[in-house]
Amino acid sequence: MSTPRVVVYAGPTISAADVRAALPEAEVRPPAGRGDLLADQWQPGDVVVVIDGYFRERRSVGHKEILQVLTEGVDVVGAASMGALRAAELVPCGMRGLGAVYEMYASGEIDGDDEVGVLHGPAEMGYPAQTVALVNLRYGCKEGAETELIPAEAGQRIVAAAAALPFTHRGWKDIERSLDEQDHDALRTLEEMIGSGVWDVKRLDAMTALRAIARRGAVAPAPFTAEVPVTGISRTQSLIRRTRREHAPGRSMSDLDVLDAARLFDADYPALHESVLTGVLEDLAAARGMTFEAYALAKLGLDGSAQLPDPLARWFTESEAAELTVADRTRLLMVRVWPVWRSVDWRPAVLARLRESEHWNEWCELVVRADEATEQARPRLVVPPPAMCAKLFLRHWQRRDTSPEVETARRGFAGLDELGGAVTRFFAYDVRRGRGRGTAGAR
Repeated sequence: MSTPRVVVYAGPTISAADVRAALPEAEVRPPAGRGDLLADQWQPGDVVVVIDGYFRERRSVGHKEILQVLTEGVDVVGAASMGALRAAELVPCGMRGLGAVYEMYASGEIDGDDEVGVLHGPAEMGYPAQTVALVNLRYGCKEGAETELIPAEAGQRIVAAAAALPFTHRGWKDIERSLDEQDHDALRTLEEMIGSGVWDVKRLDAMTALRAIARRGAVAPAPFTAEVPVTGISRTQSLIRRTRREHAPGRSMSDLDVLDAARLFDADYPALHESVLTGVLEDLAAARGMTFEAYALAKLGLDGSAQLPDPLARWFTESEAAELTVADRTRLLMVRVWPVWRSVDWRPAVLARLRESEHWNEWCELVVRADEATEQARPRLVVPPPAMCAKLFLRHWQRRDTSPEVETARRGFAGLDELGGAVTRFFAYDVRRGRGRGTAGAR
């Protein structure tokens, strides 16, 4: 078993060098944005530490992706900034929060995401902060009052003035312009003490979290029972988000889109589909100490007789029903009804095979061309509803002795609705290449 990883998402709050100084084994990533946690492959016992996350430039790291990672046995810790906010929201679901900022969110003392938001420079410059976090001002004013370095009334006025500004305009000069001159000395004290790190509660919390992980080690967390139902995200959403990449400004594809391209347009795909699913089924049978045929018969509720019930006979062509042995027919039936019974997701196994294929780049390029065709055809071409798209596309596959059920099943589609949903993205491309002339089955 591989050694558990510790992955830290950090940016303006704490530098990568400081993260590694506190936690040498840590993998340091940029601030977390939507989909970043799902873009990685996690193992039980891994530790994710979310310190910084995007607020404005990208969509924020999602609650459901954190829930998904938690369900995979990963210890997710939040502190200091976006991590503290998400931890306060998701602690009933198993996320852990550390530090003063987390406590402020958890207690209700603060509740806005702008409390920790800062405007910062680019990654290549180390995310230099260009504004000051409101939570640092709150903490500094409290510390200043207790140490008599800042009058309590001045601190209250400073916090109120900063809170009235958007977080993107909370630079020291901006705050100063919002204050009377009597509070300028107090503000300069704050700038010095926060800048030196003494009152930088976000950085202090980040160090607290990293030291806690270092003391504890990267070990699997104790079993956790959520206080609220954990819905997570669907397997489809997970596959999409983990493999999504942009291929042109505003256009992206996931590996599921590439899978659809192969299923729809590659004449050899049905054979690959059958081969991969057969292998997965053999593994499932072996794990239960059963032969493939016994496992298939048990799953299908059959007794092994030559005569198939009519609802199952429809999954074969006339020649297959007449020529296949009972064993081969049982195997093929399991493969073809798989999209219907859906007890195991076959797509990761097929995608693993597809990625190894010499045609992978061709299928990726097909998705690109399909998006280009859609853009160029707009608004002249009206894409029919999915059901109509499916019926039109079936003409490419229809043979004399086959049926729509057989042809959709050979490519892993559960029915016309699912087929139509996949065809929609490729409809304009199919029109361009001469839909209906028998060309859709060729690579």
